[in-house]
Amino acid sequence: MLTAETTDAYISILREELVPATGCTEPIALAYAAARLRTLLGAAPARIEADISGNIIKNVKSVVVPNTGGRKGIAAAIAAGIVAGDAARELQVIADVPAGRHAAIGAYADATPIEIRCADTTRLLDIRLTGFAGAHTATVQIANSHTNIVFESRDGETLRQKPFTDSPEDNLTEKSVLNVADILEFADTVDLARVQDLLEAQLSCNLAIAQEGLAHPWGAQVGAILLAETPDPDAKTEAKAWAAAGSDARMSGCEMPVVILSGSGNQGITASVPVARYAQRLGAAREKLYRALLVSNLVTIEQKSGIGRLSAYCGAVSAGVGAGAGIAYLLDGGYEAIAHTVVNAVAILSGTICDGAKPSCAAKIAASVDAGILGYQMYKHRREFKGGEGIVTKGVDNTIRNIGILASEGMRETDRTILSIMTRPCD
Repeated sequence: MLTAETTDAYISILREELVPATGCTEPIALAYAAARLRTLLGAAPARIEADISGNIIKNVKSVVVPNTGGRKGIAAAIAAGIVAGDAARELQVIADVPAGRHAAIGAYADATPIEIRCADTTRLLDIRLTGFAGAHTATVQIANSHTNIVFESRDGETLRQKPFTDSPEDNLTEKSVLNVADILEFADTVDLARVQDLLEAQLSCNLAIAQEGLAHPWGAQVGAILLAETPDPDAKTEAKAWAAAGSDARMSGCEMPVVILSGSGNQGITASVPVARYAQRLGAAREKLYRALLVSNLVTIEQKSGIGRLSAYCGAVSAGVGAGAGIAYLLDGGYEAIAHTVVNAVAILSGTICDGAKPSCAAKIAASVDAGILGYQMYKHRREFKGGEGIVTKGVDNTIRNIGILASEGMRETDRTILSIMTRPCD
């Protein structure tokens, strides 16, 4: 039986991870830091130095920044925060920029010297912006998670300094408490009144952007293509297509908000939309859907706790595995079904690379959801990948730990190679 302390920890984790964001979270973190920089200076900087970790550069380089008139990249994100950002709104810092201000953002980005340097840092998420306005200078640093401001100064005076380490879980609830058996018990027993607001927001936002991705020609239109190629789509095809469509829109600058998971909107979409589409096809009660979402979200978070927020390991895979677990729960799967679903699914696609935020993320999401559902289908047919086969080992939580080792240690050099291919500042 779960203790009250464990239940409270799980709810705290969900409240930290399920938060709204408008736009891909890495450029939005840059915009947030830039908005804080302008506040400290009291004016728009005439010059900016941006020292940014390689993984931030990777995830900002090719994605459209919302409310900038279709601009991509680091300079656009910083300019949006400087010109029109509301730092009080954190990851929705540029959510409500009127179209009339888009030109001003572009003009500032084009006219302002913004020196971008790949930071010499061991942290995968590290942003340090220094701005110069007249005789004044100011610095803002964010580390480890997207809104975690660890340092601020103005004219050499330190205004904020927060202790921090190299851990992506700095200042967050300890996640070692997560395991599949307890996740399932939590989902079965928690008073839904304590989490319903989070889950309703996740469903409302993420289904809405998925519908937008299907209705209009965003990105590579992966979601729309999946449905077009299947005139009478089954639940599996719908689950893949709707999740991919949400990413189609989000990666191409759609200004609709998403409820993120583990710091990622794509992961938030992938962990929720397929489960919601399955629930609709099954005619599942709202309560059953809520509890299945808890399984999907927490299984995703357990995997990501060993991987980190940014990695060479594609986070959509973790969320697709989570979605498979949530769908297994919807179909009345107990612990055995969910454990086998997770192990089977991680064995299929683990090692898929993250080469930055961009339209192809939608295709990786579709493949990840497919793997999650196949993991459950294998269980139904009494087939499984067994301990000792590749990275699979005895026990679902032990296999999840192996994924963390693979991503955080084994793919370290892969990450460097991806960054070297993608951008010269990291050479």
